[in-house]
Amino acid sequence: MKWTSRLYNKLVDRYNTIVEKPLLTSSIVLLVVTVIVLSLSLPYYLRDFDQFAAQILAEAHGMIFDIAVIGILLVWLNQNGEIRQRIRTYKDEIDDFRLWESEEAAFRTVGNIKRLNRHRIYEINLVNCFLAKTNLNYVNLQGSNLNSANLSNSSLIETNLENTRLNQTNLENSNLNQANLKGAYASGANFKDGFLIKSQFENAFLIKANFRNAFLMEANLRGSYLMGADFENASLYKADLRGAKGLTIEQLTGAKTLYLAQFDDELLEQIKLQVPELVGA
Repeated sequence: MKWTSRLYNKLVDRYNTIVEKPLLTSSIVLLVVTVIVLSLSLPYYLRDFDQFAAQILAEAHGMIFDIAVIGILLVWLNQNGEIRQRIRTYKDEIDDFRLWESEEAAFRTVGNIKRLNRHRIYEINLVNCFLAKTNLNYVNLQGSNLNSANLSNSSLIETNLENTRLNQTNLENSNLNQANLKGAYASGANFKDGFLIKSQFENAFLIKANFRNAFLMEANLRGSYLMGADFENASLYKADLRGAKGLTIEQLTGAKTLYLAQFDDELLEQIKLQVPELVGA
């Protein structure tokens, strides 16, 4: 009885070893099926091989059709399903880290943003996300919602923020050089001490935005909405503010410099009369 038990255990172990190796299992199944099919087909080979070969070729054409249509279609559907699942996972992780103010949460969220960008997903819900001290250079967030997010001390060089929602967003001491903020909704946003050199704010909503001590050299603010915006000690060298709505002389008197900045004629005349030293007049 002992040798029977040992033999049974060996057989079970061998079976488990084979089952754990999918390629080996498939090869064994293929070999067994091939032997059975060839054995049953032997009389047809010997009696009428030509007719049997024609039938095999007809089946081969059907197999090619199955692989080309059904196989490729299934693979495509499966890949798309996996991609959609990954995108859903990235978005769920962003939701999980929302409102969590920690370095880990910030860097995990940035990683998910960049993964979504690789899948050409740019409109991302980042409301109230903590992204301080992160690197978002060259990232595309066009049309995203970053209302009340914290991006202080971050780097967003050449980042695409076109038509993005940045209301009450904290961008204090961040680097947005050459960033695209055309048409952005940034009312009440905090750009204090920020680097905004050559940034594009054309037609952006910047109502009551804080630009204190900001560097706006050669920034494009044409057609933007600047009611109540704070430019105290801001550098507006060569900035373009033509067509800006709601901009008053009172908002500009505290600026660090307006040298070579461009304004509408009426506003420029007021500046030259009241604070000529700022424009070098």
